[in-house]
Amino acid sequence: MMRAFVFPGQGAQAIGMGKALADAYPAAREVFEAVDAALGEKLSALIWDGDAETLTLTRNAQPALMATSLAAWKALESEGVSMAAASFVAGHSLGEYSALAAAGALQIADAARLLRLRGSAMQDAVPVGVGAMAALLGLDFATASEVAAEAAQGEVCQAANDNDPAQVVVSGHRAAVERAVEIAKARGARRALLLPVSAPFHCALMEPAAQVMDEALAEVAIAPPAVPLVANVLAGPVSDPAEIRQLLVAQVTGSVRWRESVAWMAGAGVTEAWEIGAGKALSGMIRRIAPDIATRAVGTPEDVAAAAASLA
Repeated sequence: MMRAFVFPGQGAQAIGMGKALADAYPAAREVFEAVDAALGEKLSALIWDGDAETLTLTRNAQPALMATSLAAWKALESEGVSMAAASFVAGHSLGEYSALAAAGALQIADAARLLRLRGSAMQDAVPVGVGAMAALLGLDFATASEVAAEAAQGEVCQAANDNDPAQVVVSGHRAAVERAVEIAKARGARRALLLPVSAPFHCALMEPAAQVMDEALAEVAIAPPAVPLVANVLAGPVSDPAEIRQLLVAQVTGSVRWRESVAWMAGAGVTEAWEIGAGKALSGMIRRIAPDIATRAVGTPEDVAAAAASLA
């Protein structure tokens, strides 16, 4: 059996996530302590006892989701699961940083600082209200891309997230994205709706944030991951640290090619995917993309114990 460990992205956050892991596993608690120390603040207090609106702010959600994923991973390690159990890692957008940290390519403290910077830079790249994102449900990627191109009319409107065969997210200037919603409905979309996000991620408007990340990543040590990363912008495997660095920069403005990434893993022989961290969104996407891949969510102590037992 070939296995992939996959790591969720923004939208999976929830108050209280990771608390049970931290209570049950000292190694999981140490992850939250390391992230708090790296950021110079008690992000763990916000994650466990804060308010959802503050946690959802991009600058908080990104390192918080990484911390929760790495806490789950360290709990798995405590139960005897090693990266040797996987053939690939992958992550959805910010989840790539979690995947790289789990695979030993990034230090947890570096990942936390990079994601805090990434979240802030993405938020600051576009004034609030100028950009928007919308989910187009029931259209394939090619059709959604045509919708985005038609809606642009001199503004930015791009297919940003290719999540699964019938879920594509477009991103860009608010007026253009609003036009895309109406065009998508006319093209037969099952639903088309604006998303409650604070900035238009994964489109050309994020170029200022890409420049910030280019400079920041140049200063951070990246090691070869223990297993290849199936990268968002490649939809294929990468292990070379220099290429990983370039792809993390490109990812800020580039499309998240999740559907193609999962299809590539299925074609490479992956038959099981573990979603490590908060929520189960990626598991649902994977089942819609590649029904033959069995999925397992690993976000609680009970999930960790069951996952470890499955390898025994």
